[in-house]
Amino acid sequence: MAKMWSRFRKNRNHDFGFFASSLSKPLMTTLSNSSWRLIEPSFFLIGIPGLEESQHWIALPLCVLYLLALLGNVTILFTIWTDPSLHQPMYLFLAMLSGTDLVLASSTAPKTLAVLLVHAHEIGYTVCLIQMFFIHAFSSMESGVLVAMALDRYVAICHPLHHSTILHPRVIGRIGMAVLVRGILLLLPFPILLRRLVFCQATIIGHAYCEHMAVVKLSCSDSTVNRAYGLAVALLVVGLDVLAIGVSYALILQVVLKVPGGEARHKAFSTCGSHICVILVFYVPGMFSFLTHRFGRQVPHHVHVLLATLYLLVPPALNPLVYGVKTQQIRQRVLRVFDIKGQI
Repeated sequence: MAKMWSRFRKNRNHDFGFFASSLSKPLMTTLSNSSWRLIEPSFFLIGIPGLEESQHWIALPLCVLYLLALLGNVTILFTIWTDPSLHQPMYLFLAMLSGTDLVLASSTAPKTLAVLLVHAHEIGYTVCLIQMFFIHAFSSMESGVLVAMALDRYVAICHPLHHSTILHPRVIGRIGMAVLVRGILLLLPFPILLRRLVFCQATIIGHAYCEHMAVVKLSCSDSTVNRAYGLAVALLVVGLDVLAIGVSYALILQVVLKVPGGEARHKAFSTCGSHICVILVFYVPGMFSFLTHRFGRQVPHHVHVLLATLYLLVPPALNPLVYGVKTQQIRQRVLRVFDIKGQI
C-alpha cells in the first residue's frame, strides 16, 4: 500500500507540475480547435495519514456511528412529524437539529467510508467544493440551532406563562430560516474564494474529506484572504453562539437558584440536561479540532484527522440517544411508534 501510494504521488505531482510550469493561470489547455477551456483538477484524499494499513478497521466504528446517526435522527423526525402533541417549540427545534445532523453526517460519512474501505481516493474539484460547503455550512447551522434551543429553554424557565405566546410556530419558522440563511451566506464565500486559487502540483489532501483549510494549504497562490476569512467565520460563529448560549444559561441559573424547593430546581435543571449534553458533545470536540488544526503543531496529523472526522459523526449519532434517554415524551412516543410494550 505504501509503495503504491508513493508511486501514485510521484506520478501525480509530475503531471500537475507540467501544467503548473507551462501556465500562469488556473490549469488551462489548448483544444484542437484552438479554443480554451478550464480544466478542473481532481484531488486525492489520503484518508488517515500514517494509518493506511489499518484504515479498514478504523472505518468500522465510523460506519456504526453513521448508521446510528441515520437511524436515530430519522426516528426522531418521524416521531415528531407523526405526533401532533410534539409540535411544540422544544421538539420543533429538536427536529431542526435532527435534520441538520442528517445532512452533516451524510455529507461526510459516505465519501470517508469509500476512501477507507474501497480506496476510492479520487474526488472531483467541484464535488470537493460542494462537500466542503455542506460540511461547514451545516456545522454553522447546527450551532445556530443549539442557540435557538437555548433561547427556548430560557423562555420556558424564565417566562413559562408566555412561552407559547413568544415562541409560536411563525416565530419558530423565522428562527429556522435565519439559521439556514446565516449558514449559507457565511459559508458560500468558501468555495467562491477557493476558485480564485491556483493548484499547481500538490493536489493530495491529507484528510478523509474535503476540509477547508486542508484544501487551502494545497494552493500555490496567495491564500491569505481564504485563511483570514475562514478564521473570521469560525470565531464569529462559535464566539457569538457560545456567548449567546452562555448568557441564556446564566439567566436560567439566576432564576432557578431563586426558586424555593429542591424538587422545582431539579425539574428545571432536568429540563436543560439534554440540551447541555448536546452542547458539550458538539462544541468540545469541535473546539479541540479547530485549535489543533490551527495551533497544535505537536499533535500528530493522524490524530487531528481522526478528531475532525469524529467531530462530524459523533454529535449526529449521540444527539438522538441523548434526547431519547433523557426526554420522557420522546422516549414514550418512540416506544409507541415501534409498538413496544412494557414499563416506561
